[in-house]
Amino acid sequence: MNKRGAIIAALIVLVGIVIGTAIVRRGPAASDGEPTATSGGPLDYPRGPHGARLLSEGDLRLEVTIYETGVEPHFRIYPYDAELKPVPPRDVQLSVELHRLGGRVDRFTFVPEADYLRGEGVVEEPHSFDVKVNASRKAGETAHAWTYSQIEGKVQLAADQLKSAGIEIQTIGPRQMLTTFEVPGEIKADDTRMAHVVPRLQGVVLEVRKKAGDPVRRGEVMAVINSRELADAKSAYLAASHHVEFAKVTAAREESLWKKKISAEQDYREARRVFEEAQLTEEVAAQKLVALGVSPASLKTLASAAPESLPRYEIRAPLNGTVIERDVTIGEAVAADRDIFVIADLSSVWVEAAITAASLNAVRQGQEATIVSKDLGRDARGRVTYIGSLVGEETRSATARIVIPNPDGKWRPGLFVTVQLVQESATVPMAVLAESIQTFRDWQVVFVRYGDWFEARPLELGRSDGTWVEVLRGVTPGVQYAATNSFAIKAEIGKLGATHDH
Repeated sequence: MNKRGAIIAALIVLVGIVIGTAIVRRGPAASDGEPTATSGGPLDYPRGPHGARLLSEGDLRLEVTIYETGVEPHFRIYPYDAELKPVPPRDVQLSVELHRLGGRVDRFTFVPEADYLRGEGVVEEPHSFDVKVNASRKAGETAHAWTYSQIEGKVQLAADQLKSAGIEIQTIGPRQMLTTFEVPGEIKADDTRMAHVVPRLQGVVLEVRKKAGDPVRRGEVMAVINSRELADAKSAYLAASHHVEFAKVTAAREESLWKKKISAEQDYREARRVFEEAQLTEEVAAQKLVALGVSPASLKTLASAAPESLPRYEIRAPLNGTVIERDVTIGEAVAADRDIFVIADLSSVWVEAAITAASLNAVRQGQEATIVSKDLGRDARGRVTYIGSLVGEETRSATARIVIPNPDGKWRPGLFVTVQLVQESATVPMAVLAESIQTFRDWQVVFVRYGDWFEARPLELGRSDGTWVEVLRGVTPGVQYAATNSFAIKAEIGKLGATHDH
């Protein structure tokens, strides 16, 4: 029992030592009504009963606050005497001037209200300025004057610091802005520059000279087939040609005999009819061969061609382009109407965009459009050439078509893209680069420049085209600002410990 009592006594002594040490470290408490001051940094100034900056001179003390709880920011200044006892606000004459960067001066007069003097006017953000306060207890008494600086969202940077941080300075002014909206799209081959290649004759494939992806020129041989139908057509043409020669000789002989009155005129006329019919048969046979793809020039040499060449049929490209489909192999039999190749001229392509019913009124033919592919990391410009007349039952959208050049073939059919359409073009009085805007406290700001000083200026923003943003309020035209890498200025202000202490 004695041992347990000793332990309890030791614990009580230890707790007493800890409490005593804490009291010694805390120091004496400030007496009621005595001004206190925080230590270190921009908040190192005397404070009044409301915790705000306290100005003292002679028999007058002023506690300066900016009140902004649920209302526009305005001054509330509490007057005291030398012992920090409240002074009736109506007994104090007071004026305040705020000197801002750029030479702007805001002047405030005051009216008594409750136990303070309320400033007439809004203290606009940012609350960064040099302050001049003039006051007297009563009219005719000695005036008291104070000056101090309140720094918020402001930093000083030399030219070499701007250069090393890559900060570019521009001037706020008018700008032509293009308001755009985005819709999904897909690259398509131009239907007017596409050809489906069919044999036009049935036969067996002997050669295939092109594959998918190969470029072709108009008239270039793509495949060769062996066609009995072609051989029959060529044989018919050769027979018709021989018949023409025979009928021509016969007609000439009958004409000579008729003129010599050796044979009757009827015999001559019959020979002439047979000759003309032979010519017609030859012409029909030639036209059939031309329709099958045999060149007219080759008909003259057909009689001297080797017999094994008669069924040989060369399939040629109908236009310049790229083979995008191939469906033929050596040795297989193909039908006359089968698609064995598809050729597309991809030097220009279509972009088919899905326009919702709600956006149709904002789209028109000839409208400028920008095609963006994040996958390719590139963009292209074109114009709307067609707008569909129907709205899809499932998609509830219509198709708009944009034609874009594709000289290097990078825009491949089937690629999904984003289509940016210009909705409105207008010149605005003030605009800043979108990348210059930073978030500072609850504001969207740019950092304006006056000499070596940069200060955050809250902005009221309007429309944007992605690159530029319209400024409705917060700055004036002609002011310089940090247009690029403005985050570096924000970081420097953060290092200084930006304050918002009122």
